[in-house]
Amino acid sequence: MRQSLPEKFYFTILDKQTAIMKIFTSILVLLALALIVFNITLLDFKNPFQGESAVAFIGIAASFCAVLILLIFRISKKIEEKTNGR
Repeated sequence: MRQSLPEKFYFTILDKQTAIMKIFTSILVLLALALIVFNITLLDFKNPFQGESAVAFIGIAASFCAVLILLIFRISKKIEEKTNGR
């Protein structure tokens, strides 16, 4: 079955948006992982819940949540692409 010109244009735009979204989420995941590594260096293992270590734990937890949310988002987009038959 042939696609009309507007349909081809629509799918071309969606492919570009999908590629940009994958790059953007990859960059955000890398930044969150870098923040996790940085916050691990701030931990004081002798007093883990005092001072900067408490802030570091919060930063590690927030970065970990960001990574999980971004990965869930990417998986949901893959599922959406498969269900739309692309």
